[in-house]
Amino acid sequence: MGMGDKGEERASGPAAAGEPRGGGRARLRLRWPRRVFAQVLLVQLAIAAGVTALATGLFLAPLSAQLDDQAMRRALAIAQTTAAQPRLDDALEASRPSPGGPVQAAAERIRRATGAEYIVVMDERGVRWSHTDPDEIGRHVSTDPSAALSGREVMQIDEGTLGRSARGKVPLRDDRGGIVGAVSVGIAYESVQQRLLSTVPDLLAYAGGALAVGALAAYLVARRLQRRTHDLAFSDISALLAEREAMLHGIREGFVALDPHGRIRLMNDEAQRLLDLRTEDTGRPLDTVLPPGRTTDVLAGRASGADLLTVSGQRVLVANRMPTDDGGAVVTLRDRTELERLGRELDGTRGLIDALRAQDHEHANRLHTLLGLLELGLYEEAVEFVTHAVGVHRATAEQVTERVHDPLLAALLVGKATVAAERGVSLSIATATRLPDRVVDPHGLVTVVGNLVDNALDAASAGRDGQVEVEVRAEGRTATVRVSDNGPGVPHERRQEIFTEGWTTKEPPAHGQRGIGLVLVRRLAERYGGSAEVDDRPGGGARFTVTLPDALADALSETHVPGADGETLPDPLGGAR
Repeated sequence: MGMGDKGEERASGPAAAGEPRGGGRARLRLRWPRRVFAQVLLVQLAIAAGVTALATGLFLAPLSAQLDDQAMRRALAIAQTTAAQPRLDDALEASRPSPGGPVQAAAERIRRATGAEYIVVMDERGVRWSHTDPDEIGRHVSTDPSAALSGREVMQIDEGTLGRSARGKVPLRDDRGGIVGAVSVGIAYESVQQRLLSTVPDLLAYAGGALAVGALAAYLVARRLQRRTHDLAFSDISALLAEREAMLHGIREGFVALDPHGRIRLMNDEAQRLLDLRTEDTGRPLDTVLPPGRTTDVLAGRASGADLLTVSGQRVLVANRMPTDDGGAVVTLRDRTELERLGRELDGTRGLIDALRAQDHEHANRLHTLLGLLELGLYEEAVEFVTHAVGVHRATAEQVTERVHDPLLAALLVGKATVAAERGVSLSIATATRLPDRVVDPHGLVTVVGNLVDNALDAASAGRDGQVEVEVRAEGRTATVRVSDNGPGVPHERRQEIFTEGWTTKEPPAHGQRGIGLVLVRRLAERYGGSAEVDDRPGGGARFTVTLPDALADALSETHVPGADGETLPDPLGGAR
């Protein structure tokens, strides 16, 4: 096989390595990068290069004009110096134009000394008396000399017999000031261009240095952005934002994000509902959009802990606050109003079951006693025993209903009396109790009385001979509730603290936390414009007094008033804790 065959084999074999095996020609495709880091870096490099090129062009443009102006002024200065030479005007008048004449000699001496391209001395007819090319002496100049011969000085860039040059023309005057000719000096335009081009390398060096610094700064910024964005693509960031919006507005928990200065950075719809906030509150400080209290303290981080219980309006909330790396925080809120209400209903049901079980046991004992009396033939004693047992319960119910005409509150007090008896506590109705059937919001009043009575029973049952007294009276449209017990009482320094969320001296039940009942009592009282206070009971113990203005309808009103603010108050918790 010859050399030519080997060459052909190389060319037809894997020599086509630049071509894909499929037979097609390889194509180099430049794709726009997906990462934020790469995109920002390329854009910044393009901007830096563009700004550098623009700055270089903007510098070169006035530099060229400046060099032209300097060349023309230099030519004009040489022309003025030549025209001021002594006896030049006399030589122009006393001799003829010739290559060896005194005018040519003086002009060439000055040209060589100044480095001008040419110095042309002409008479008033425009005939050359000196020139770089001796053959041009005695001929008319190639450009119009009328401006200089009329007494004006001229600076221009023009084209002549020696090519393009920067020119300066001045009139030549005699001793009397008369114009006898003109002097035209030219500086080669190539020298001006060379000066301009000589500055380009230095300018490009400075521009390259500036571009390098800009590229380094762009790279550092892009790297920082890469770390902050976790090297994600723009499409990934857009998808994350869309998913975040869907998640925040779709979850049933409240979400509030705060910046390092305590301003609301982000909140979802559930947080607005739970905290009674508006979309316009975003960006405002937390303390300006929420009233002072435990809820604000929990969200602001002034109260620490996990699963903090707080009350916002009529809602029971559980809040958790998590600090963020930038000094802000994220707060999640769960609405436990319904759970607390169900838990309290469960507590009430358990209490009722215990009371019914105790009554069942008591009734069994009474039936055994009655059976024994009947078997012994003591019929009169049996009748007396049954009459006494029925009369005790009837007397309690009649005592309540005679003084309390609202059916819901009366039923509550009768049931609490049974529970109190089972717990060994005497529950009595004060003689001053008078409540007509004109209650605007029975459920709210039941919440107030139920919470206070349950707290009083807990306090009184801790000792022997526990006593609880309930007084509910009406004065015009104002209802006053007073519940007292002979328990340990409330220390003076804690009488305001007991009305804050989460404060309690009891063990929490299985379904949740305590410290809510007295808070709701005060909230309901304040909603009516009233108050809730605690002081000492005469003889020892505690006495709670709640004033509810406008809790009763007018005596002559035949229609039911729905509520102090236009709607019936909800009973989120139902019972006491």
